[in-house]
Amino acid sequence: MTLRDRAWLYLLGLVACLRLVVAAFLPLSPDEAYYRIWALAPAASYLDHPPMVAAWIRLGMALGGDDPFGVRLVGVLAGAGASFFVFRAVRDLLPGATPALAWRACALLQATLALAIQSVVMTPDMPVLFFLSVLLWLMGRIVAGGGARWWLAVGLVAGLAFDSKYTAVLPVAGIGLWWLGVSLLQRMKGQGRHWVAIAGGLVLAVLCAMPVLWWNATHGWASFARQGGRTADWHPARAFQFLGELLAGQVGLMTPGIAAFFLWGQVRAWRLARQVPGAALLACMVAVPACVFVQHGIGDRVQANWPVVIYPALAVATALVGWRWGRWAVGGGLLVGALVYGQALFAPLPLSAHTDVALRQMAGWRGLAADISAVARPGEFVAACDYGTAAELATVLPGRTVVGMEPRWALFNLPHDVTGGGIMVCNPRRTFDTDVFASVDRLGTVMRGRRGRVAEPVGLYRVQLRTDLSAARRQAMARLPTAGGR
Repeated sequence: MTLRDRAWLYLLGLVACLRLVVAAFLPLSPDEAYYRIWALAPAASYLDHPPMVAAWIRLGMALGGDDPFGVRLVGVLAGAGASFFVFRAVRDLLPGATPALAWRACALLQATLALAIQSVVMTPDMPVLFFLSVLLWLMGRIVAGGGARWWLAVGLVAGLAFDSKYTAVLPVAGIGLWWLGVSLLQRMKGQGRHWVAIAGGLVLAVLCAMPVLWWNATHGWASFARQGGRTADWHPARAFQFLGELLAGQVGLMTPGIAAFFLWGQVRAWRLARQVPGAALLACMVAVPACVFVQHGIGDRVQANWPVVIYPALAVATALVGWRWGRWAVGGGLLVGALVYGQALFAPLPLSAHTDVALRQMAGWRGLAADISAVARPGEFVAACDYGTAAELATVLPGRTVVGMEPRWALFNLPHDVTGGGIMVCNPRRTFDTDVFASVDRLGTVMRGRRGRVAEPVGLYRVQLRTDLSAARRQAMARLPTAGGR
């Protein structure tokens, strides 16, 4: 290994260590606290996403504890480990690429703001990014002539990616398009073995996806309906706005310098597609998801994090570009990530909750818990009208019964025997179902935030549950596992 190779490796290791520290000290976001509930209520799938994020959190909590570090541990390690598979994918898919270009591809991926965030905030995006990076390496083995058995591994990992996030099907569809386009089976020896291996890979993928399919089938296809329902709203008159937001969001999550590398890498991949099978594969794995997201953006908003499924393939394709400005793009991306970390941890800039995501989502939960404890009587439960607040309160109110009150909780393997009275917590801008209560008395409004900056106002109400609630109403109320009281 050359001195330059070691320098890239040390840089990636330093970044991973920094992210472990940030993961330990940054409070949980509402979504992370919600996924923590998933981990403590195991199921074959969930309303919002498949179960992989819950499995990773459960493993991390077993290794690191029931705290932010444990919740995020596996995600941080997987984010760093993705570099190994990206490096190997470059060497196999693009045989002319030097080790220096392969290391640069790894560094460009790690330096994106998307990876900076997803490595320390545990969401389904990190598992799907990891498995798609592994998938690129496996496809590299196939392109490099590794043999039919690799198709079995491709099917297994594709299934695990699907178990992480449904959007994994888009890059996998790109693999299918590439396979059809280059007639891979006709170009390789032992065609019969490859047919058998590909069929075996498909079977493994379906077997991996079967728990998610079974859960949906036994729960009214709730998760598929929720995700598929995003296509119901269609506003083509706002296409310019939606597509502009999509473009701006990706430049922001990539950072501008890295976005330029990603774009030029794709241009090179398309130009070399006929001569280099690996370049054609990368082009297809990016083109299919990109077309789907652009089509969706014509009539509806595309969330900025959805396209991160193409980032590993974009990073690998940058090895086709010989720019010397790579270290500056990497440095710029890492600087942006460091500034985001600094603001999230120390809040040096007096930003409002509208622009400071960390303030809006992560700040002031322990202060809110103290405000609630000051008015809650012994034996009273604490309930919340939205899942994020309920999940956050479950992490900061040990020893207190915390109740989620939303229809989504009926789908969880949690106790639903909620009775008596307690404190209802709800943002005044939200509404909650008062029909389930015999009495509702407003106690006042407190401010959640930090250092004088308000994240949101929170209304507190003393409530008493009705005793004649229907079974369906009671099923929508669940006692959540609290820290130290699973």
